[in-house]
Amino acid sequence: MAVDAEHATASGRTGPQRSHREIADELRRRIRTGRLRPGERMPTQARLADEFGVERGAVRQALRILQSEHLLTNMTKGSPAIVAADPVRALTGPAAPPLPTTVALAPRIAAAFAASHVEIDALCLTSISLTLAIGEPLRQIHAGRMKPAKVDVRVLLPSRDIDLAFPTPVDATAAAPLRRRWLAQRNAQGQVLRHNLLALRATHGIDVRVTFRALPFTPPVKLYLLNGAEALYAYYTLRLREEEIDHEPLELYDAEGTQSVLFAFEQGAGARDTTFVEQSHLWFNALWETISSELTLTG
Repeated sequence: MAVDAEHATASGRTGPQRSHREIADELRRRIRTGRLRPGERMPTQARLADEFGVERGAVRQALRILQSEHLLTNMTKGSPAIVAADPVRALTGPAAPPLPTTVALAPRIAAAFAASHVEIDALCLTSISLTLAIGEPLRQIHAGRMKPAKVDVRVLLPSRDIDLAFPTPVDATAAAPLRRRWLAQRNAQGQVLRHNLLALRATHGIDVRVTFRALPFTPPVKLYLLNGAEALYAYYTLRLREEEIDHEPLELYDAEGTQSVLFAFEQGAGARDTTFVEQSHLWFNALWETISSELTLTG
């Protein structure tokens, strides 16, 4: 039987082709989690092409992306690249490029947990990105590699009592099931985040406070403030898509927050960055202390 050329690979495998950006995302994840260690030589392009089932050109494009992010060095012909000596700094430093939340947030949260007093403020649609990102420092704490004395986390989320701007169905009559699903996700992610952090009290004696408050509007952006020194900012970009809700196809306008590109601003990196961090704190605190209200993660 003939193989569809679109799904055939150089190695003879079949299946959906992975793009060079998907390959870069996977290799970046391996660097971030330590599976590929600082100073380690990367696998050859031929080996990576075989692993991912793609042509070498796609691998080369992926490696160039990581080189542009300062995660790889020594990219020369005939010799595999080398993982940068300090990849965490490349992902979190002031020269780091804007990256999707799933890539950029975790190493920055992990770096924030190296402080004695960790302070994290977040404004978002749900806390899924924050919940995922905090997984890495929690693993580091449980492994005994870090132990902050105090952790304060404040999260602003949309109120259950408002009409959400998004996600919203194209047909307004179908709003109820979509709203129920969003509320369930908001509550579940918040409960997991709170449980995982408060557990540090019993397991490691860390002073932890986790507080949620409700906003009377749908935030068009997401914002993370880390230890008073860094602000991470991203736009929620809406798109039309179809999804199955309660076993029925539904057209809706929604934003994939985990893929929103984060822009980093660091206090002390220049007047522009410092001002942005300071103003972001003033804005967050004003929302927290004025128009937000008590939020319960139930119902």
